[in-house]
This record gives sequence, structure tokens and C-alpha cells, in this order.
Amino acid sequence: MDLICFSHLRWNFVYQRPQHLMNRYARQNRVFLIEEPLFDVDDSQLQLDRKGNLTVVIPHIQHGLSEEDAVFQQVMLLRLLFEEENITDYFFWYYTPMALAVGNYFSPKMIIYDCMDELSLFKNAPPALKEREKELFDKADLVFTGGHNLYQAKKDSHHNIFPFPSSIDKEHFAQARNITTNREDQADIPHPRFGFYGVIDERFDIDLIKEVAERKPEWHFVIVGPTVKIDPETLPRLNNIHYLGSRSYEELPKYLAGWDIALIPFLRNDSTRYISPTKTPEYLAGGKPVISTSIIDVVTPYGVNNLVHIADTADEFIAAAEIEFNRQDRDKWLEKIDQFLSQNSWDKTWSRMMQHITDTIKAKLNGSANNILKNLNNKENVYV
Repeated sequence: MDLICFSHLRWNFVYQRPQHLMNRYARQNRVFLIEEPLFDVDDSQLQLDRKGNLTVVIPHIQHGLSEEDAVFQQVMLLRLLFEEENITDYFFWYYTPMALAVGNYFSPKMIIYDCMDELSLFKNAPPALKEREKELFDKADLVFTGGHNLYQAKKDSHHNIFPFPSSIDKEHFAQARNITTNREDQADIPHPRFGFYGVIDERFDIDLIKEVAERKPEWHFVIVGPTVKIDPETLPRLNNIHYLGSRSYEELPKYLAGWDIALIPFLRNDSTRYISPTKTPEYLAGGKPVISTSIIDVVTPYGVNNLVHIADTADEFIAAAEIEFNRQDRDKWLEKIDQFLSQNSWDKTWSRMMQHITDTIKAKLNGSANNILKNLNNKENVYV
């Protein structure tokens, strides 16, 4: 079947869970990823960005419309797309419950909700999101969660729900172990280097980085990624903090290779309560020690297995770094890391997801067949 994915994340923003999973389905089947609309034109239209079997669909909707009219425009444009692309046998894959406003006008063979985050706790979340998610749980045939902690919070909301924490493209990030050349924009940054890549937003612990940087001016912090939803002027501006901006997924191992310690400096608040940072196993695959704040899905399993350091204060952070600077058993530690990560990959995650999808399809088909037989038996009893 064709896969129609409704995503709240822009395909070309940061390469993460949706890109990993949709690209794997697109190896053999068509995927149409529908982004959230942009209200920036006088005449509504769809922008199609084709990448082999995967087509990114960006609705450009007439500005100034009411919410109801904007939804109608999207529905009509998607119906035209379905007709032009001969999309007749398809299922829906939701990342955002808000897309139900459009999706409810179609009849997919199956509905999957990949609940990768607790979006209702994010900054600027739509007020209606919780109600829409409840509706999506009612409609979905199958639900995945982006981590074990999120699964615990959602498991009673659906009968067919499974946890799938962040995985890794291990070979991609393992390149960092063998790269000896420095990226030009970090080549002149002194060591020791502490690095972070990802989105810099309301989840980022600005104060922790600032305090450590002030107390340890000889340590340098390399921050790679876009700044969103917060004022860039609120970021600490010190001589030993270096903001390099966004970089492509392909470039990340080249930056990681030049760091001494990798960071996951997230605040502990509502917006981070259920996150499962993909960068945790990616950093480790690159052979880098990791210091993380006490994010639940990092503490378990990585912290409890002594694979990463957990530090919520500047004192704890500095102590963890000193431990790494004096580590004598690096080879033994790497062996432990590789053993732990041996069963962790996006290919294996996708394979397990596909098994649940197949089982769900079979159950739906069996349920339909049983209903047909039941109806036939009822008719026979009437005739008798």
C-alpha cells in the first residue's frame, strides 16, 4: 500500500525519526509525506518534492482564510493529488493529531499513530492538541511511542500500542571514530571540546552550559544546530562557546569526530519529560563519552548501565568531565558500548514495526471476514 504520512516536522529541517522510517518504507513502496501548510500564497497549491519513491508534499494555502476554509482547501488539493497519482490503496501514518482535521475526509485502509513526543507539552502547542490526540487514539489501528517512558504514559490509551525508542544509523556515526581531519569551522577551536548537535529550543539548558563555561574558561563548547522558539539573544555569549549553526545529517559525524565529550544538556521540565534523544546512541556509536542531564529515557538504560554520565549541576558536570579526562580503560569501555548497541539500529526497529503492521493488517482482514460470515449466518437464520 502507499503510505500517507502527516508530519508536524519539515522534511528538510532536522534529519530524525520520520526521515529514518519513511525512507525505509520508500525503499519498496510509495510514500507521500504531507507537511503542515504554509499560508503564503494568493492561490492555494501543492508543492511536490520528489525523492525517488518518497514525495514531500507542501501545501501552500491562501492566506487570510478561516480555519474551516483552510482545511477545505487542503482536502481538495489532496483529493486532486490522490487522483493524479492514482493513490487508491493506502494507509495513514500520523505524527501530529492536528492533521485529523484533513485526514478525516479520507478512507485509509489502516491508521497508524507514531507518537514520538508528548507534543502537548511543547512550547506553542495548539490548545486543541490533547482532544485531537484522544480522537486519534480512538481511530488508530496501531500506535507506536518514541520511548519507554512515553509508552508508560500512553499504554492505557490504546489496545495495540508498542514502545520504539530512538535507534541509530550505526555505520553512519561510527565514521567519527576514524575521521582525523577537522571541519574548517571548528579546526581553530581549542581542546578540550564539548559538543552538541540538535535543535536549540526551550528544552536546552542554557544556564548549565553558561555556568560550566564560566567556571572552566579553558573548556570549549561547540553547538551545532538551528535555534527555534527561543530568542537567540538569550543564548550565552562567551569566548569559549561557539555556535556553528545548522549542518546536514551527512556532516554530523565529521563534527562529532573533533569533540572530546558529547553533550545532552536538556532541562528537566514538562517538555523533556517523555523525550528519548536520538543523539544518545549516535554519540556513543561515534565513540564519544557522553554527559547528559537526567532525562528519564537516558538514565534508563544508558545511565544505569554506566554508558553515559548523568549530571544536572555544574559541579556534577565538571566531575564527570574530569573522570573522562582521566579514563584509563577506554578500549574496554568502547567494547561495552559496541556490545550494547549491537541490537540497536533503524533497520531492526523498522523490521519490528513492520511485523506489528503486518499483524494488525491480518487482524483487520480476519475481523472483516468474521463479520461477513456472521452477517451471512444471520441472513440464513432469517430465511430459515
